[in-house]
Amino acid sequence: MKMVIKRATWVWVLAYLGFLICSSSLAEDRFERNPIQYSDSKADNMVSLLQGKLDREDVKWSREKRTGYLRFLLKDLGIDTDSQTLVFSKTSLQGKLISPSRPRALYFNDDIYVGYVPGSHLLEVSVADPKLGAVFYTFDQDKRRLNRRVADCMACHGSSRTDYQPGHLLRSIFPAENGHPILRAGTRLTTHNSPYGERWGGWYVSGRGGEIQHMGNALAKEEEDGTIQLYKRSSSETDLTDLFDTDYYLSAHSDIVAMMVQDHQVQMHNLLALANYQTRYALYDQQIIDKALGNDSGEMRASTMRRIANAGDKLLKYMLFLEEAPLAGGVKGTTDFANEFSERGPHDAKGRSLYQLDLRTRLLKYKCSYLIYSDAFESLPVPMKDYLYRKLWGVLNGTDEDEEFVTLQPNDSREILEILLQTKKSLPAYWKKDS
Repeated sequence: MKMVIKRATWVWVLAYLGFLICSSSLAEDRFERNPIQYSDSKADNMVSLLQGKLDREDVKWSREKRTGYLRFLLKDLGIDTDSQTLVFSKTSLQGKLISPSRPRALYFNDDIYVGYVPGSHLLEVSVADPKLGAVFYTFDQDKRRLNRRVADCMACHGSSRTDYQPGHLLRSIFPAENGHPILRAGTRLTTHNSPYGERWGGWYVSGRGGEIQHMGNALAKEEEDGTIQLYKRSSSETDLTDLFDTDYYLSAHSDIVAMMVQDHQVQMHNLLALANYQTRYALYDQQIIDKALGNDSGEMRASTMRRIANAGDKLLKYMLFLEEAPLAGGVKGTTDFANEFSERGPHDAKGRSLYQLDLRTRLLKYKCSYLIYSDAFESLPVPMKDYLYRKLWGVLNGTDEDEEFVTLQPNDSREILEILLQTKKSLPAYWKKDS
C-alpha cells in the first residue's frame, strides 16, 4: 500500500512538472492563475490612488478646449510635458483615430505612461505596478473616471512580445501613408539594445542625432520591384510643425532624448515584472511539489534557484547596459527634458546621480538603471532581491567571474558602486561592511 501511494505521488508530481514545461511555452495566461491572479488582484499604485481622489472630488481640474483634462492629469501624476513623444502608426488601442496628421502623444515619468489622441474622449494610462507589472487604464474625460482594462490589452501586452506577462512595448514599423504598418516588412520591438537604424519607424523625432540614422519622421512606400523604401517627410531635425498641427498638443516636440530614455525604461519595467513573476511562479511550484512529497524542510530546490537566477541575470544584464547599442556623434534634444532628467534622483557627495545622461557615446553617464530606486525593484520577492544584490555586489567589486558580465569596465563598476553606497538606502549590510 505504501509503495502504491508513493508511486501515485510521483506520477502526480511528474504530471505537474510536465504541465509546467508546457505552460512556459503554451499557457500564455498563466498570470491569470495562482499565484498572480492578475485580473482579480487589486492594483495599488499612483493611478489607482488618483481614482480615489477623483471619487472624493479632491481634484480641481478645468477642461481645456483642445486637450481636455490632459494637462491636469499629468500634473497630478507628476509627469512633465517635455517627456512628450509622438507616434503616428496605427498600432494601439485608438488606432482608427491615429494618422501621420494626428499622432498619438505619450508622456511618462519613472512609473507611469499616458497616451493622448486629439479628438478622443479617452486618455490611455498605464503604470508599472510594483506587484502586478503593467496595469492598464482608460480615463474617460466625459465621466472623469479611470477604468482598468484587461481583456482588450492582453492580446498585445500579455503576449510573446512581453514574455507572456502583462507588459509595455514599443514598436518600430514601416508606416504606409495612412499610418498602417506594412506588415510584410516586419516590425521590431525597441529597447536600448536596438540599433539606432532600426528605431522609431512610425514615430516623429525632434532633435539632432549626430551620426546616427533612424527610421523616424518617414513614411514607407512599396516600390514596383517589391522593395520597401523609407522617405523622410521633413528635412528639419528640430521642427515638426510642417508634419502635423502642433496646436492640438501640449508640446510641439518629440524629443530624441525622451525617446531614448523611453526605449530604456519600457523594457526595464518589463524585466522587473518578469523577475517578479518568475520568482513567484518558482516558489509556488516548489510549494506544490513539496506538499505532494511531504517535504517540509523549507530549503529551496536547485531548480527553483536556477529559475530565479535565470530571470535575475536577464534583468541585471539589461540594468547594467551590457548590450547597449553604441551611440555615435552624440545627440541633442529640442526641449529641457535632458537637463531636467539629469537633475532627478538622489546624488552622492560628489554630485553624481544614476539619472545623469551622457548622450555622447551612450545614454547614461553611469551604466546602471535609475529604476534600481523604483518601487518595482523594491517590491521584488525577497529571494530575487537577495540574488540580485549578491550578484550585483560581485560584479561591481570584481569578484564575480561570470563571463556575461565582464564587459562592464572597472571604472564604470567603481563609480556605480560608490554612488549606490551613498544613495541606495536598502542595500544589504554586507555591501557597506565589505566596501
